[in-house]
Order: sequence, then structure tokens, then C-alpha cells
Amino acid sequence: VSDSEFSRSVILIPAGEYDYDLVVVGGGSGGLACSKEGRFHSYFAVLDFVEPSLKGTKWGLGGTCVNVGCVPKKLMHQAALLGTALRDARKYGWQIPESQTAMAEAVQNHMKSLNWGHRVQLQDKKVKYLNMKGSLVDEHTVRAVDAKGKEMKMSARNIVFAAGGRPKYPTHVPGAEEFGITSDDLLFSFTVCVCKDVALECAGFLAGIGLDTTVMVRRIALRGFDQQMSGLVTVYMEAHGIKFSWKCTPKRVKKLPSGLLQVTWMDLNTTEEHQDTFNSVLWAVGRAPETKTLNLEKIIVAADEATSVPNIFAIGDIAEGRPELTPTAIKAGRLLARRLVGRSTELMNYENVATTVFTPLEYGCVGLSEEEAERRHGKDQIEVYHAFYKPLEFTVAERDATQCYIKVVCLQEGEQRVLGLHFTGPNAGEVTQGFSLGFQCGLTYEHLRNTVRTHPTCAEELVKLNITKRSGLDATVTGC
Repeated sequence: VSDSEFSRSVILIPAGEYDYDLVVVGGGSGGLACSKEGRFHSYFAVLDFVEPSLKGTKWGLGGTCVNVGCVPKKLMHQAALLGTALRDARKYGWQIPESQTAMAEAVQNHMKSLNWGHRVQLQDKKVKYLNMKGSLVDEHTVRAVDAKGKEMKMSARNIVFAAGGRPKYPTHVPGAEEFGITSDDLLFSFTVCVCKDVALECAGFLAGIGLDTTVMVRRIALRGFDQQMSGLVTVYMEAHGIKFSWKCTPKRVKKLPSGLLQVTWMDLNTTEEHQDTFNSVLWAVGRAPETKTLNLEKIIVAADEATSVPNIFAIGDIAEGRPELTPTAIKAGRLLARRLVGRSTELMNYENVATTVFTPLEYGCVGLSEEEAERRHGKDQIEVYHAFYKPLEFTVAERDATQCYIKVVCLQEGEQRVLGLHFTGPNAGEVTQGFSLGFQCGLTYEHLRNTVRTHPTCAEELVKLNITKRSGLDATVTGC
């Protein structure tokens, strides 16, 4: 199917009060899921337009996840893991010649294939796709503007905002916007980076492909995650050559005649200033929802994703307080579409959503952190089962497994319901995805203990857990 055929595709507009039953503003994970779910049952349209980043980077249909988020991040993480695997391979007797790879080009080509796939799916499901920027005129009208400034208005019975978010710059830091980049631009800037706060994934794969990488952390790493697990992740990264500047805050960025960037930062403990030079500065200081077209700072939604205007909804990162995760946006979008066309009354359940941080030593979790469990239930009411283990893959390769760790946070009384599960090690996402199903079924410690393990795997260590933190016993796994 050609571009011209897409531009000629037309949806039959229903006779009646509105042009469409639903207009979705935003063609990312949540918006696409919502618009596709109403296929053949109603007249749906989706608007998607990417404002170029400050460095001019732009991309196609699919949103952050497909273009500059989950997908390219995981592929670059895999590239870094393959570098480690090549080093391991020599321990197993393989002799592998060194070679250069076209990683960035390969990743970009895959992203383009996903962009095209989304367009094909929208056409197949009779959803009108408009490469236009949408904004709200009134409760039933959306203004759409294309790249050339051509404008049109469309009316809809219901409107869903799913425009997501974009990376923030620390605008108070002189030179931050002029000389820095964000994750939106990363595929085009594989060089040394200085990162703040939650930039561990970026730092991990950049270092993994051979770049000298420094992470600048203002207070703590992986804010919102279990801090014991966060510590294991960062210790592992430091042991593998990634430098950390702890409790520091950037003051200014200046470009030198050599082209290098001079970064000045302050040590928050001593208030002393320090300087160093880097090829690139990557800001990873959080994201802001794309609410500018609504002239709002934030959008607050109810349990059914509705705003204060009953027929206007918001899903994904643009909605205040929602997890900034692709799977939750997709699920919420699908459920919302089903409710709007009368096929379901089911609401999105945002509790116990599994997630993984794709750092060099992966960290997967589902449920509460140990700190949050103690805050909600009291430290005396919590039992933590834990273990340090060594993946079989690490043995012949003689890799350090000191930070490979598992813990399960439970209520102490009764059936010991599992409140949180945390895992650092290989394939953490695959492990936690499986166990997250148990959380939907009321997982208890006894359920884990009564499960027959799959051997030899890393995941089996979860069902072998028998030592509590409270006991003070050595939690190192020995033997099978």
C-alpha cells in the first residue's frame, strides 16, 4: 500500500449529530490501541503529529515507545548484552573476530517498519488516520492542523486525549537546551553522556557499546523503586566501568572551541563546584505531559479515564497520576474504547503492574517496594524472604554475581500474601511478567513454596525462597 493510497482512503461519515463517534488525539501506544479497538463498530479517527525536538528530531506513527522509547531502548540494551556475551563466549571456547555493526541503522529500520505497520492496521480496521496536530475547540470539536498550516475542524461524540509526554530540560541550567540532548535524540548522538536521576538505562547501553559514560545523580537513583534493589543495580554498573557523580547538580554547560562540552556542577555535600568535558550531555530528568494545546498544566481523570467534561477522556502519560508505561496505556485505551461502544463496563486496574529496568543487570519488579510495604502496613507486619543467587550462565564465564538478588515482600500474618516481588539478574522482565499473573490471583508465600520449579533457571530461585531478613541468616544460595 502506497502513501498516496493512504491519503486517498476515506471513512464513510455517519449521518447524524457528529462527524465521528470518537476522535483520538495522539497516535502513540494508548491512542492507537483505543482507536483500533472500536473497529467496524463505530466511526473512529486518530490524529497524530510529532513536534520536532529542540534538536530537530522527529519520527513516525507509534509514539514514544515505538520510536524513541521502549523498542529502541530494548534493542540497544540487547546490543550491549551481546557485547558481554561475546566476551563470555571466549570462556566457552568460541573464537569470534571483532567487527563493526550498523546498530543505529538497524534499529531505525525496525522502527520504520513498526510505523508502517501501525498505518496498515488503522486502514484495515477502518480508522481514519490524519497526520495532523489536534487541539480542543469545545467539548465536541477538535481543531486539526497539518505541517503546512492547513486547518480543519471535526466534531465527535467523544474525544480521547492520548498525546503522551516529552522529555524535560532543566531550563534553569544555562546551556542545557542549547547544547544538551534528550532520549528523543539519542539514536543520533552515540557519544559520552552526563545523565541525571533515572538515566541508568541510557547509561547502561551506552557504556555497553564501549562509550565512556558518567551518570550524575542529584539525590537517589531509580526514585520510586525499591532502594535496596536500586543500590544493587548501581553498584553493579559502577563495578562495570560506569562512573557516578553522587549528590551533584549541574550548574551550566558551555561549548568549547574544540567542540567539547564543558559541564560545571556542584557537589551538594560540600557546595564546591567541579568541571569536566564531554562529547555530549544527555538530560534524563523526567517527562512532561503534552498538554500545551489544551492550555492546561495537568489533566486529572477519574477511574473510567473521564475528565471533568463527561465526554472527554485522557489515557496514558498525559493523565495525571497514571503510570508512565506503555502496557498500561494500551490496556486502558482498549478498555475505554470497549466501554464507549457499549461492549464492556470493565475498568482499568492499575495495581500490581510489573515493570523492568533494562540496566546492565536487569531489575524487574511487581507490587510494593519494601519501603512502601512498611509505610502502609508497619515494619513489624512485614516478612521479607530473600536470596543471593548465581545464574548458571555466570559460572563458566566467571562473571561476578554479587548483585544477583531476589526478595519477596509479604504480610507476616495469615497466608502471608505477597505484596511485592523484586528480582535482579538475567531476563528480569521475563521472570516478573510470569509471576505478575499470580498477583492477580492473590499470590501468597505458600503458593510460591508449593510450586514445582523449572530447572535449571534463574526464576526457580523465587520458589525456593526460605530465609527471611528477620532471621539474620546467610541468604546465599548453595547447590540446587
